[in-house]
Amino acid sequence: MDKIVKTIHNLAVLSATKFPVGLQSQVEHLTRTINGNSKEVCIVGIWGMGGSGKTTLAKAIYHQIHGTFMDKSFIEDIAQVSEPSGRIHLQEELLSDVIKTKLEIHSVEMGRSMIRNRLFGKRVLIVLDDMDDRFPLLDLRKSRSWLSEGTVIIMTARDEDVLRIHEVNSVFGINLLNEKESLELLSWHAFREPKPKEEYHFLAERVVAHCGGLPLALELIGTYLYERKEEEWTRALLELDNTFQYQVPQILKISLDGLPNQMEKDLFLDICCFFVGKGRAYVTKILNGYGLDADSGIRVLIERSLIKVKKNNKLRMHPLIQKYGIQMSKKEQPWFDYAEEYVLIDNSVRTFFIYGFETSLGSLCFLMFITFVFLCYFHLRRQNLFRDCLRNCVQPEENQQDL
Repeated sequence: MDKIVKTIHNLAVLSATKFPVGLQSQVEHLTRTINGNSKEVCIVGIWGMGGSGKTTLAKAIYHQIHGTFMDKSFIEDIAQVSEPSGRIHLQEELLSDVIKTKLEIHSVEMGRSMIRNRLFGKRVLIVLDDMDDRFPLLDLRKSRSWLSEGTVIIMTARDEDVLRIHEVNSVFGINLLNEKESLELLSWHAFREPKPKEEYHFLAERVVAHCGGLPLALELIGTYLYERKEEEWTRALLELDNTFQYQVPQILKISLDGLPNQMEKDLFLDICCFFVGKGRAYVTKILNGYGLDADSGIRVLIERSLIKVKKNNKLRMHPLIQKYGIQMSKKEQPWFDYAEEYVLIDNSVRTFFIYGFETSLGSLCFLMFITFVFLCYFHLRRQNLFRDCLRNCVQPEENQQDL
């Protein structure tokens, strides 16, 4: 029996991530907590810094226990959607997952009410990934009174206070990887083996020291260093030596600078600003129409761990990577700052513009305007005129700083 249980644990961990280093003990700890609250509505919170593996841990738990639930839903990247239309879409997704029927919701409050009515008395498994305190999808504090016992709700957040607000049963602070685990995770990404090659061992230890046990940093730099020569490792270390631990921006910059050509970097920035959450086929069709080889470019970005593809074939990007990608776009394309400061004054409009048409203002004219700017952006950049044109029109030339 113990062997069977251990096998189930391993399968759950493997289904959450390709290289599940340091994950098993945390899965077992959280599973015991959930089992200990099986006679009530159990709400568990997982918190930790960006890139620490909160979503991966939540996925491992979900995959391990979801087979015992008829009704379940996993909602990702809640904090990244615009408000309120993005929140409404997530509420629709939650209801669709649980009751297997698509419903139309017109407001966040309406969504909360529908979720309560449709889920009343049900035993459900719900994961709410990357929570914040803005427009919660459902009132978790009151949910214990209308959900059935045995219900499990797992929340992840960067801020422990967000979890406390929702009065969770247990708060679990995720553990960063120790030195041994960090070296193993780096090795899996860089060498596809649990240990670094002997001639690279010292270099690998130095790289690990810069990552501070942060899984996202280890994945990015390890993927970048895959099949690279010792001198390339040394060059990467020289760049890392000028930064502190947890410096994901610098590691991201190294990874982007190592892309085969400028097209992949441009494609990465385009996806950051416009296409996260969009279907892969849709994105490919749009970008191919503007002279980019999106098919091969997306494959390269996936191989470098810069973007991921969900099961529904939509593009996903770690929030930290997307955040720094947008910052890079603002530095490399002066029109971002100009548009924010002089044209897109209202915050909801800025969100609509930068994050890829997530917020609808209900105005056909505005939609036409955004579409026109979007088309001009790709057309001008394709002809290498965009940056110079706007630099001359908008602001004097400034020295570009690294991310």
